[in-house]
Amino acid sequence: MFAFGDTKPRRKPSLTPMIDVVFLLLVFFMLASRFGMDMQVPLNAPGAGAEQPYSGPPRLVDILPEELRLNGQEIARDALPAALADLVGDPGDTIVLRARDEARLQRVVDVMQALKQAGFTALVLVE
Repeated sequence: MFAFGDTKPRRKPSLTPMIDVVFLLLVFFMLASRFGMDMQVPLNAPGAGAEQPYSGPPRLVDILPEELRLNGQEIARDALPAALADLVGDPGDTIVLRARDEARLQRVVDVMQALKQAGFTALVLVE
């Protein structure tokens, strides 16, 4: 018959290559991810901070999924800053923004950025 010799005990697999791969993945994701904020949108929450009493004509902007309304009247996004300029005496006057009918957050932020670029500084977001 055949003589195979003594059987050697099985070696356990080395974990070193797996640990190396884990550390490489860790370094990759740490370098590929961003830490910090891209943008901040300052908001004046109702009831917070030193507020001035509301005066002047109403300035309510309803943000719907497909349209904008200023004081209940439909208006184009490009025409909104000009229409608001007629209603405010000072760019620091309060403008109330209200998201309606499940409007996306990105749409609200886009409207806020357009108003901020037009020089309006006191934007209040209400529910």
